[in-house]
Amino acid sequence: MTNYKILITDGLDETGQSILRSSATVDDKSGISADDLLKAIPEYDALIVRGRTKVTASVMDAGSRLKVVGRAGVGVDNIDLEAATSRKITIINSPISTSLAVAELTFGLLLALAREIPRADATMKQGKWAKKELEGVELNGKTLGLIGFGRIGVEVGKRASAFGMNVLAYDPLISADEIKKRGAEPASLQDLYAWSDFISLHMPLTVDTRDMIGLLAFSQMKHGVRIVCAARGGIIDESALVEALNSGKVAGAALDVFGVEPPGLTEAVSHPRVIATPHIGAQTAEAQSRASEDIAHEVLSALRGESLRWRVA
Repeated sequence: MTNYKILITDGLDETGQSILRSSATVDDKSGISADDLLKAIPEYDALIVRGRTKVTASVMDAGSRLKVVGRAGVGVDNIDLEAATSRKITIINSPISTSLAVAELTFGLLLALAREIPRADATMKQGKWAKKELEGVELNGKTLGLIGFGRIGVEVGKRASAFGMNVLAYDPLISADEIKKRGAEPASLQDLYAWSDFISLHMPLTVDTRDMIGLLAFSQMKHGVRIVCAARGGIIDESALVEALNSGKVAGAALDVFGVEPPGLTEAVSHPRVIATPHIGAQTAEAQSRASEDIAHEVLSALRGESLRWRVA
């Protein structure tokens, strides 16, 4: 046992906690407030978070012993990477552990949109038999446009192909040849908008992608398109989405992520043609176990000065 101290603020599966405890002192203070985090962080060498905790420059300044911040999952938009780099604090994540879980949820949302499954269930629970009002569409023969074709996008594409869908992909970081190797037809963003019956988003939230799916993007899409986002809130301009839904341009949307979380009962969440879920993309027992194991090993490696698999900054 070393004298490392590690703080967990957003929960971590017991698999990972056991690994950490074998080599360090671990405190699980899940749900800790921002103010209390500032008071507590000076005691710790490492901090492990998920999406809730905001790891700001102020947190890093207060963390006089802080060497490592680990994100149990993929997205690191809640961590100030520039501040971490300037303070020589290592940022790591666990990018592959939740890919299958997010891909499966995405495909579940595609099916739910196509067949109006949530509405069908809700009407049954109201004692109604709304069979004739619930005519859906088939996925077979439809075109799915994937914006972002990394690990999760590829897994969604595989499942779409198995359902007989034509899969297009746009990713500015991946060559056309590589997109073909990964099982999709490369397309420009404009062509993807124009040809897709369904669009699924799989990119991080950055300065370039914030509100990327807004009024201009919707205007270029096929009438009656259906959209899924289980990537990051803020990529879709939710007010523009509501306008597109009301006009019929967008036939339906399924959102697992929101610009503000929790979003409350916004126009987008409450819209009758929106399926809304509370950021559950990675919420499977298997994914949480893998993420905790991966981040535990990676945090300990970082503290020991060993080579890292998933260094972000």
